[in-house]
Amino acid sequence: MTDTILPNGCKENPVVENGYFKKGCNPFAQTGRSKLQKQRAELNQQIIKQMRMRAGAENLLRATSNNKVREMVLLELSYVNSNLQLLTEQLEGLNSSVEVYQNPQEMANIPLIPLGLKETKDVDFSVPFKDFILEHYSEDGSNFEDEIADLMDLRQACRTPSRSEAGIELLSSYFSHLSLLENRFFSPTRQTGIFFTWYDSFTGVPVCQQNISLEKASVLFNMAALYTQSGTRCNRQTRAGLEDAITAFQKAAGVLNHLKETFTHTPSYDMSPAMLSMLIKMLLAQSQECLFERTALPGIRNEFLSLLKMAQEATKVGDTYDHLHQSMIQAPIKDNVPFFWSTMAQVKTNHYRALGHYFVATALLDHELSHRDDEDEQEKALSQLYDAMPEGYSPLDILKKKEERQRIGKAHLRKATLNHEEALRIHGLCRHLRKLDVLRDILQASHKRSLGKLAENETEDEFIDYLEAPDIISKTDHKAELEMPVSTKVKVKDFFHKLGPLSVFSAKQRWTAPRTIRVRPEDLDLGFTLKGDAPVQVQSLDPLCPAALDGLKEGDYIVAVGDADCKWMGLSEVMRLLKDAEEEGVDIRVVSMMDGSLPLPTKSATYCGLPKTYSMICLDFDENDTKGTKSRKVSKKLSFLNWGLKNKHKSASTLSLPTADYSGTLPWNKQCATFPHSANESALY
Repeated sequence: MTDTILPNGCKENPVVENGYFKKGCNPFAQTGRSKLQKQRAELNQQIIKQMRMRAGAENLLRATSNNKVREMVLLELSYVNSNLQLLTEQLEGLNSSVEVYQNPQEMANIPLIPLGLKETKDVDFSVPFKDFILEHYSEDGSNFEDEIADLMDLRQACRTPSRSEAGIELLSSYFSHLSLLENRFFSPTRQTGIFFTWYDSFTGVPVCQQNISLEKASVLFNMAALYTQSGTRCNRQTRAGLEDAITAFQKAAGVLNHLKETFTHTPSYDMSPAMLSMLIKMLLAQSQECLFERTALPGIRNEFLSLLKMAQEATKVGDTYDHLHQSMIQAPIKDNVPFFWSTMAQVKTNHYRALGHYFVATALLDHELSHRDDEDEQEKALSQLYDAMPEGYSPLDILKKKEERQRIGKAHLRKATLNHEEALRIHGLCRHLRKLDVLRDILQASHKRSLGKLAENETEDEFIDYLEAPDIISKTDHKAELEMPVSTKVKVKDFFHKLGPLSVFSAKQRWTAPRTIRVRPEDLDLGFTLKGDAPVQVQSLDPLCPAALDGLKEGDYIVAVGDADCKWMGLSEVMRLLKDAEEEGVDIRVVSMMDGSLPLPTKSATYCGLPKTYSMICLDFDENDTKGTKSRKVSKKLSFLNWGLKNKHKSASTLSLPTADYSGTLPWNKQCATFPHSANESALY
């Protein structure tokens, strides 16, 4: 089943838009990825049930002194802890099911690791938002039922996003709405009573807070997860597919880096700074691997300089995965990272380092320096290959002496063989890795190729001491970099636009209830002037004018003139309404700010949650607030008509990487068998 738009009515579902599912959402997708996500949601529910049982048993154990009761409770605790361990292992298995996310059309590459989506519970904004609108904005909350319903539909759709750009845009739009909601309804001085619950993607432990920062951080995490799932499903047998995979992983790393720098104290461990740093390294390592595959895709020219270059490129990938593995085995990350992930990092470290040694060996054994070669260029390339030349020889000596070339070349072959054997050994340690036939086939093909090359160059009468191959300096012409996607925050229309400009009508401001003032012009003079744009503000009020006697104050904001709502009206529009007032006058509605003045929005803010504290960067900054309000002052002697008309202005031969199938003399040029996959497998969800 694909992510095509389905008509509403096939099943009961409120997440619709004009009679269809919202773009970027498909809650009925029946693919391997959606089934895994459903299993994750079920496991999360079982984990929270067992955790509640454990908490109750621990409380009873602390409260009772009866030995018989204590024995029964301890037995129950051991049973609950065993269940939790089993559930955690099942969740780790879901995080290790990478084969489901790979492209079903090509399985000749080593699988990549995606991130699973975080699960959440439903949230009902209806009652809290209606109460807040009535209490804070003095408006009837029932007038915003449609807007609240649209918001809840959008959040529900974000729980089942498509694995595509449309799904990314869906999460981005909701993230942008969250910034608007935060300013509208979430005051730093009071709680709204809305609880956001999200489950840790590694442990399944729920985190529940009233802080909207948890919601924003979790949406960003899922956005990065969608990018990784899009990257793993790219066809890496084509250049276009590799380009898409590189971009997807770099964007995912950029989103996680933004999450780490913006939300510095998230209570969920999968979004802690240490875990996010590790995840960023993993995504950049996979992007570097795709960059290497892109370089090797057209074939590796069997030339001295090309082989040395590819050797350093392969070593760069191996070193990147080695740094990732070192990060994974550090406490406390090692207690939460799936064993499959850390084992995969070790396997790739040894595999790509082995490829580097194989390429160097091929360059030294298959090529001799001739008069047609550029001696200086080859000498420079060889001198930059090692930190220190083996046995104290100079690069030129190695190039000119066939015996030394062969000796060092065979040393690299032995090193490549040892690394391949280590990769195969580590591969056998993890039961989830053993299920990846394509990985095993690639490792075995690489190992067999190195052994064959070594056998070709070994002689029976060779009794010299073996030389230890020097380490290769890692180097790359294309380094994986963080890429911040433009779609992290998109422009959206505020659901609660009718409440007025957000720069004025926000949760941070305290307002009086709207007052009705009768305005009667005397000789076309109202007795006050106006300033500002949307909404306009009373200025230079004559204390003896009828409006002032009726309760109008300087600094009041005009929110309505007659039956016309003018929260979003500029100065010229409000003047036009007041100018049309007849001698008996017109009623205007005004509100007063209780804090006295409009403070500028801060660029940073700290929110206190239940167990932790968030720090976040404010993403919504109104430039108009920094430029000062526009003002139009006139003399008291000018008539209203003249005042309104004055100052009117704007409102060769090649080598290739080994594939999964090995047969004959060219084992790395055949396509390997694909993974078994469901007939309903989708390319999007």
